[in-house]
Amino acid sequence: MKSIRVFILIALVFLESGCSSTKKNILQETLASDNPKIKNVMSNPEAFELQIIYTQIIRDENNKVSFKDFTYRLNAKNYFYPASTIKFSIAILALEKLNTIENTSKDTQYAIEGNPEKLQFSKEISKVFAVSDNEASTNLLEFLGFDYVNESMKAKGLQPFRLSHRVSGSDPRSLATKPILLYKNEGSTLKIPSVSSQPSIPLNLKNIKKGIGYIKNDSLVNGSFDFSSKNYYPLETLHNTMKRIVFPETFKESERFKLTENDRQFILFSMQNLPKNAGYDPAKYYDGYCKFLMFGDTKENIPANLKIYNKVGDAYGTMIDCAYIVDAENKVEFMVSATLLVNKDQVYNDDKYEYDTIGLPFLGELGRQLYAKNLKLKK
Repeated sequence: MKSIRVFILIALVFLESGCSSTKKNILQETLASDNPKIKNVMSNPEAFELQIIYTQIIRDENNKVSFKDFTYRLNAKNYFYPASTIKFSIAILALEKLNTIENTSKDTQYAIEGNPEKLQFSKEISKVFAVSDNEASTNLLEFLGFDYVNESMKAKGLQPFRLSHRVSGSDPRSLATKPILLYKNEGSTLKIPSVSSQPSIPLNLKNIKKGIGYIKNDSLVNGSFDFSSKNYYPLETLHNTMKRIVFPETFKESERFKLTENDRQFILFSMQNLPKNAGYDPAKYYDGYCKFLMFGDTKENIPANLKIYNKVGDAYGTMIDCAYIVDAENKVEFMVSATLLVNKDQVYNDDKYEYDTIGLPFLGELGRQLYAKNLKLKK
């Protein structure tokens, strides 16, 4: 009987060892790296509020795509401020709404009441991705309204999600949009009246109150900074937005964005387009300016064979990047989304964040190591 118990114990140990080896994955290997840029954050991932999703893209013999997701500390109930990633949904849904209006396209122009400038949807969307332009995002949101965005995301199963304020403007929390004059392609105009959205219910999530103080009117206020009225775009929802844009065929029709194929290709082009190719000064807006993963900590040019389709965000010490990374030459492709908080003094609105010393080095190295390991697998 004793020998049987010993045999069972050895078998259990073997099975446990085998299970742990099957759980081993590229993300785990990367996060266990001895590289100081990785170790600096992994020494205390909770303090950095680190969350990551890595997706392996699997193609069968018919080129049909499926996903295998690996996550680290992923939890939608652990709040982080989504910053400019919220613009991702706004840009896509602006094109979706245009598709409901006859004689319009991505190149349609419009004017917002109080601003004589004629805006063009395609140019505003390009700005949103090339340099994460705040004003362009607000201009697009005036066309949409909060309720349209929130209801559209919900209808596609992209939850949880909540858009409650603009990222720029004199009155970012106003629930009313400004009237729009739309210049239709055949020469007529369409007046779109102001709409008022429903007020948002305060968020009740873990870490919704952060830090020990914040700056208000140039003075320090002691106490946590309350994010309960802010935008909410957890990492999994953001990541699933990317999946729907890159691989819409893997989702039910009701879960897809209602875009023409030309519009979807335009979104993809804008996501990977570098600032210098969108008309911006490369000295200020270098290749990695909005490419945190792989290139955020360097000003080197991104090789032509490498395309990064992504949306970044950084504000209040929180950094986020959601990316689909492709090297067609070497047949490498994968998705990764990551967020971390770099606010050592735990004071908000003081503009003292460790973006350059901790955040960008971590995200840059995370992307590079994931790419290198994918490349090795292909070879």
